[in-house]
Amino acid sequence: MDSDRHARRDGSRYGEGIRNPLARQRALLIAAGPDEPDLSELRELLRTARVAAAGELTQRRPRPDPDRYLGRGKLVELTEAIRESGANLIACDDELLPRQERNLEAETGVAVIDRTAIILDIFADHAGSAEGKLQVELAQLEYNLARMRGLWTHLERLGAGRMDGGIGTRGPGETQIETDRRLARDRISALRRELEHTRSTRAVMRKERERAHIPTVALAGYTNAGKSTLLNALTGAEAGVRDRLFHTLDPTTRSFEISGRRYLLTDTVGFIRKLPHQLVEAFGATLEETLRADLIVHVVDASVPHEEMEEMIVAVEEVLGGIGAGERPQLLAFNKVDLLDPERRRELEFRHPRATRVSAATGEGLDELREAIEAQFLRTLRPLDLLVPYREGGRLAELHDVAGQLDREDTPEGARVRARVPAGVAARFERFAVDGGASNGVAPE
Repeated sequence: MDSDRHARRDGSRYGEGIRNPLARQRALLIAAGPDEPDLSELRELLRTARVAAAGELTQRRPRPDPDRYLGRGKLVELTEAIRESGANLIACDDELLPRQERNLEAETGVAVIDRTAIILDIFADHAGSAEGKLQVELAQLEYNLARMRGLWTHLERLGAGRMDGGIGTRGPGETQIETDRRLARDRISALRRELEHTRSTRAVMRKERERAHIPTVALAGYTNAGKSTLLNALTGAEAGVRDRLFHTLDPTTRSFEISGRRYLLTDTVGFIRKLPHQLVEAFGATLEETLRADLIVHVVDASVPHEEMEEMIVAVEEVLGGIGAGERPQLLAFNKVDLLDPERRRELEFRHPRATRVSAATGEGLDELREAIEAQFLRTLRPLDLLVPYREGGRLAELHDVAGQLDREDTPEGARVRARVPAGVAARFERFAVDGGASNGVAPE
């Protein structure tokens, strides 16, 4: 086995992190499944991790071999392909069982890394905030915990041959494994406590937003769909943008206005097919911004081939459903339409007539997207007809904040206000209602 690779992975268990251990590697890509595997996404993941693709080998079979991932015949082909290509790494498009990884390394003589480990390495390289680094380390630890026994097989053998249970059976191998696992479990517990504290801090900030009831919009979508560019275009922000997978790990929130009403727009971590469950759990706090948003704008890269685009849409919908956000109000926004020819544009409009088509790069369609966001939010508002005494100046100011536009008429008794407000805050103003309030007066559109 590649002891240096294991030393790096071992180091991450104690909080040191992984800083792109895949750099300057040449990988042979492998996949097995009932349909012809598509390795284009794995190639893109490796490109993001700065790993060269030396070739690929696939096998169609009902399910991967439980011990070696590939069948014995394919393993012979794999060994020959490694020799011919000069690859020094095998990259698998699935998450491998520990025994599959060990057996593949033993059969081929080169290091093996699976899809989950590649994504974790990318996340480790891209994490910028303290919370993001904690989340990545937690995911790495949970991934590695099941593989720790495999890292110490050379020490386990010291006790394995003593079947009489006599002196020496509790040798350094067993001691090292259990020590390693205990350290990992302790670190996992500490990380979860730190992340829980971070969630508590975010919850306080969220309650403040909810008190003012600023509408929140979350940008969700496949990684590299252009969400950060769209956030910049809508808000005038300068969030970092790169043409690479998972560039945005930490949620970026900026404000913008539509018709005088303030909105908060959050760019979240990108999704991907077969997103490792460790990351879904570890980034629960980040994904929570999507779960709690008033509206989710599902951003889709319209420039990719149609079949690939539909697969991306399904993958995002599955992740949203998995985190409990599948029932949240959604808008579908196809980005990068400036890259489409007229025929593709017509096809897109025919297949998704209710979607918005935009180009964050050129500004095309941004006004239509703003109108769609506003229309979606207005449908949730409740009309009120109020008479607010002048001494309640704080309530009048709050009405302006939560209603955006409103009709106001000053009378001797107080300010007569007709407005539409979010249903969640309407109860705050019911005591000022005129003749029942909600049924009287037509709120401004």
